[in-house]
Amino acid sequence: MNTKQQLKTLAQARRGVIVPGAFNALSARVVADLGFEALYVTGAGVTNMWFGLPDQAFMGLTDIADHTARIRDAVELPLIVDADTGFGNALNTYHAVRVLERAGADCIQLEDQVSPKRCGHFNGKDVIGTDEMLGKIKAAVDARRDAGTLILARTDACATQGFEAAVERARRFEEAGADILFVEAVTTLDEIRALPQRLAAPQLMNMVIGGKTPITSAEELATLGYGLVLYANAALQGAVAGMQKALTVLRDNQRIDEDPALVAPFAERQRLVRKADWDALEAKYASGRP
Repeated sequence: MNTKQQLKTLAQARRGVIVPGAFNALSARVVADLGFEALYVTGAGVTNMWFGLPDQAFMGLTDIADHTARIRDAVELPLIVDADTGFGNALNTYHAVRVLERAGADCIQLEDQVSPKRCGHFNGKDVIGTDEMLGKIKAAVDARRDAGTLILARTDACATQGFEAAVERARRFEEAGADILFVEAVTTLDEIRALPQRLAAPQLMNMVIGGKTPITSAEELATLGYGLVLYANAALQGAVAGMQKALTVLRDNQRIDEDPALVAPFAERQRLVRKADWDALEAKYASGRP
């Protein structure tokens, strides 16, 4: 199976597959190296780590496309790519799907927030009309050059219109052609348990560390029938904590030794970037032999 088929199979199996987020090619390598089965190219992570800004629509299409292309070159995992609101109206969404598909996306996530959007676990967000979002989903479906490219439709309506309205929106998103559904920022365990019973399409549940949704184990979410369990920024939050820890030691002690409890060893860093493979290529081409 190609990566699009792999992702579709994972979602349809409804076994709570954990999908970590990556914010650059090296974080994607770490995700793949640890044996995860799919990866999420996180818009919040790109915005935080590359611009030092909050997740409030500072990222553009070119930014996420560039990161997707680099990550696609770095790993062979299926890629879900965060396309925010489609970066405009239905026509902009059509264009965004073409660009991200060309960059290597296997699944493109679109959300129904009013632009400029914000993190789904921030206050103050709002959603566009249902019909406008249906137009974006239809545009995304039509824009695909590969029929295997998946469309993941997210609704943020829970926060502004309530759980029932969000469920109804998600149901209509599926009718418009969405392959996977994502009801963002539910706030109770009862809502988490209800969604798989209310919606037919495979679903993603977003676990935001410190966010509004109760953290629930992937094992329990699999039992409930969720296909995918997103941890979009666990790697980012871990990386920030690690940087703070290491740099605090450097500041206080004026040195850091190669302590694997504090920093990745030099050899491990080279392994992750596959230096041995590049050395072998260098030797091959230097020899002049085929």
